[in-house]
Amino acid sequence: MKWEEVRAEYPNAWLIVEAIRFHEEDDVFVGDDITVVEKCPDGAAAFAAYRRLHRVYPAREFIFVHTSRPDLRVEERRWMGVRAGA
Repeated sequence: MKWEEVRAEYPNAWLIVEAIRFHEEDDVFVGDDITVVEKCPDGAAAFAAYRRLHRVYPAREFIFVHTSRPDLRVEERRWMGVRAGA
């Protein structure tokens, strides 16, 4: 599905989507073909579902996103350095 189709089918919703086909533009992830994996009641539930799915399927490209976004463009943030233990 295209992002426009997802937005029309799931208006004003938090979703977990999987990128079937995508490309990158200057560290920005752009979804070309996506599938909806799960609809969530709110952002916290979407983040929890994303974490769960990412642990089970680490090689797959999941994104949690709200359909109010006009474009499916996600900036990739790379960690620099080492995290200190708390």
